[in-house]
Amino acid sequence: MRTIDVQVHAYEHNHPGRPWAGVLHGRASANGEEMIAAMDAVGVDAAIIVSTFNLYRYDPSYALSVYAKWPDRFRVVKPIDVTDPAIDEVVADWAATKGAVGVRIMLRDELPSDPADARVNAGFAAAGRHGLPVNFLCWGRLEHGTELVRRNPDTVIVIDHLGLLQPSAPPPFAEPWADLPLLLALAAYPNVRVKVSGACTLSRTGYPYEDIWKPVSRILDAFGLDRCMWGTDWTRTSGVLTYEQGVRPFVETTRLSEGDKAKLMGGTVEKVYGW
Repeated sequence: MRTIDVQVHAYEHNHPGRPWAGVLHGRASANGEEMIAAMDAVGVDAAIIVSTFNLYRYDPSYALSVYAKWPDRFRVVKPIDVTDPAIDEVVADWAATKGAVGVRIMLRDELPSDPADARVNAGFAAAGRHGLPVNFLCWGRLEHGTELVRRNPDTVIVIDHLGLLQPSAPPPFAEPWADLPLLLALAAYPNVRVKVSGACTLSRTGYPYEDIWKPVSRILDAFGLDRCMWGTDWTRTSGVLTYEQGVRPFVETTRLSEGDKAKLMGGTVEKVYGW
């Protein structure tokens, strides 16, 4: 099996030709060449680029340009605007785009807060109709997220970053795993998958992050390795650790068999995203 990082953010430096729409935690750039170099240095074969909303909003053009240059190394997930009346057309067009493997819905503060809101559910339903998994960022709002999962059983929903708030800079959170029971309860829904991404940022002991393994093992046991996918969330995590530090604890752990690592760090990604 290939080693595949389920989430990275590739972006170029801020310039007039493609100006940033906001700010991002991380480096001044993480362009295609820089991502390839970081991955090659630690033996990561491929990655899914989640087009960064903070910088590019709903425009995935830079991520697609990286995919076009290295089609064997990358696939792309695009954020979608669930308040767009043409959401079904947007998702249909994206599903037909070469290199596209999923969409992302983020429970940001400005979005409708009612899980019954037809607009949010329309986004999930459109993704399901067009065969795309929804990468669902609902950290800090897992109760809301759970209700949306319940309402959309026909859509594959991938919970971003364990569904747990994660720091972008020191110090570590006092109780980083406080919402773990809410995540574990989602194992009851067969359409749910989990990104074990950014997990190392939840450590309170530092590299090699030995204290993450008890809660991570509970997640793997609850969902099974066929529903869990490792990732770094690079470069959002760069204020806490290096890319290598996000990779090696999973590659080198003796808590997982080589077969289990093959699923967690690549095999399940290939199945979930049809890669």
